[in-house]
Amino acid sequence: MADRDNRDRDRRRSSGRKGYRFSRKRVCAFCADRAATIDYKDVPTLRQYITGRGKMKPRRKTAVCARHQRMLSTAIKRARHVALLPYTGEHARGS
Repeated sequence: MADRDNRDRDRRRSSGRKGYRFSRKRVCAFCADRAATIDYKDVPTLRQYITGRGKMKPRRKTAVCARHQRMLSTAIKRARHVALLPYTGEHARGS
């Protein structure tokens, strides 16, 4: 048990950090703007939430709340359906 505590202490010491890193809680961009809905025709906003391959970015990367993530996924799917957004990235489509 004592060996384990020593290893943990050494590992923490060797990381080079002093103290703890303070991280601010990220706020949902749509909640901050008080957005009631997310419009599927607002392509520049929707493009921020898809990757280069055309996949939707997860909540943990975008800091969007669960309610707005559901609305965002619906808006992205609608925009794809009416061909405002691609289903795949440009390089994944082929020649």
